[in-house]
Formats: sequence, C-alpha cells, structure tokens
Amino acid sequence: MGTIQIANAGRLWRIGSAAKPVNQSDRDCIMKRILTLSIAIMAVSALSAGAADAKATYEKDCAKCHGADGKGETKMGKKQGAKDYTDAKVQAELKDEAAFKAIKEGYKKDGKEVMKPSEGLSDDEIKGLVAYMRKFKK
Repeated sequence: MGTIQIANAGRLWRIGSAAKPVNQSDRDCIMKRILTLSIAIMAVSALSAGAADAKATYEKDCAKCHGADGKGETKMGKKQGAKDYTDAKVQAELKDEAAFKAIKEGYKKDGKEVMKPSEGLSDDEIKGLVAYMRKFKK
C-alpha cells in the first residue's frame, strides 16, 4: 500500500502502515517539488501568452504584406516582393538573426525601404514574431 501525505494542525503527516509526522528533510523535498512545479506552470503560461501575442502582432502588423498564411500573396506583398514563408527553402535561407534585424530595423532592397522597422516591440516580442513566422514552413 502506498503512502498518503496530509496536512493537519500545521504539520504534514504520512499515512501508510503507521501514521507519523514528516521530518524536516522530507518537508524540504516536498516544498522543492511544489516550487519546481509552480515555476514550470508559470513558464508554460508565459510561453502560451507570448505565442498568442506574437500571433496577434503578426496579424495586426505583418499579415497585410506577408499574408495571414505567410505566403506573401497579398496586393502589398506582391508589390514589395514578400517571401513565401511556407516554402522550406525560403525558411532555410532566412536566418533568425536576419529576420530579427529586418523586423527591428526595417528592410531595404536596392536602397528602397520595403519593410518599415517595428515600433514599440521589445526584443522578446520580435523573437516571438520570428518563432511564429517559422511555423508557416511546410
């Protein structure tokens, strides 16, 4: 039979073949596990929120040229020569650092600005956009 731990009167008790209080070492181990689990839950929540934010930012600021599907087949995307991010070759040629720089500083082709720099985005938000763009690859 397994053991069950319960809290009663401010102390942890282990119930099994004989009820006895949990010693300090066991209590520390339990607390470390609870802390680790709490941190993991917060990290997953933050990543999920970041992914949702990246999608919303892409849809608001990027999709008008690059398209909601990442193909770049919008009127503006065709005019500016937006790449097809669903193409594995395009994805392989575009390094994360170059994508980050283009989002942060804008992109010029033949001396002409074809993509404006982002405004008001943190480095982490830009990294989230790059990660979101990578999901278009087929």
